[in-house]
Amino acid sequence: MADATTTTNAGNTGWTPPPGRLGNLTPEQQQALDQFKKELQDEGHFVPERMDDATLLRFLRARKFDVAKAKLMLLNCEQWRKEFGVDELIKNFDFKEKELVNAYYPQYYHKTDVDGRPVYIEQLGKIDVKALYKITTQERLLQRLVLEYEKFLSARLPACSKSIGHPVETSCTIMDLSGVSMKAFYDVSDYVRAAASIGQDRYPETMGKFYIINAPWAFTAVWALIKPWLDEVTVKKINILGSGYQKELIKQIGEDNLPKEFGGKCQCAGYGCTLSDAGPWNPSA
Repeated sequence: MADATTTTNAGNTGWTPPPGRLGNLTPEQQQALDQFKKELQDEGHFVPERMDDATLLRFLRARKFDVAKAKLMLLNCEQWRKEFGVDELIKNFDFKEKELVNAYYPQYYHKTDVDGRPVYIEQLGKIDVKALYKITTQERLLQRLVLEYEKFLSARLPACSKSIGHPVETSCTIMDLSGVSMKAFYDVSDYVRAAASIGQDRYPETMGKFYIINAPWAFTAVWALIKPWLDEVTVKKINILGSGYQKELIKQIGEDNLPKEFGGKCQCAGYGCTLSDAGPWNPSA
């Protein structure tokens, strides 16, 4: 995996790494990192291509720099990778139904926010479960999700880091609930739960900003179901907004990068923003 932390701009003196990242570790955190790495190496678990220091720090931060807990989390992740067949997915998975799925459940990356993070948009309110599962399966949706996480780490983050001139390690997510119904949510709740588990347990500390927009009055009941699936750190990063979200999103993402349907000015040519994959990782878009 490419190490986004190595892609820096020496001339960018105005940026300071957030706490707990490379370049901003306390002596205790550095000691924990060194110990974590050494134990993995001594025990034969170290995989250099995907266990760079930035990745090890993500697992350490997720477990508050408790080395034993971070190691257990990482080893569980390695076992899951084998069982899920992640390496095979990276080589061979073809989500040929992408355009059809997009009509019933839009999920896409689109440009960056003001901090250089890739913006990920998911429109849960547009989901049509009956139609969706006629053209794909929950298993394939989860396989696609994992492949996108892998691309996020190996391609999107390094490209964003190079573009803004400092390491970018997290995403900015918009979850649009416009039109969502309780029935539709219950129908897709198994997928949402599995997706949430993959995100926080297998790709920890990759969420930077998270906005839930167009939250309907019934969302209180939905949130009561979702919240227990998430860890405390994840919950604290989530901003729940109603229909008056435009000013907040424009402030974080910018008018030129935010799709028009969310109050911005972007209208990608061709298939539109949902299928453009526009961003520093895709110069042709």
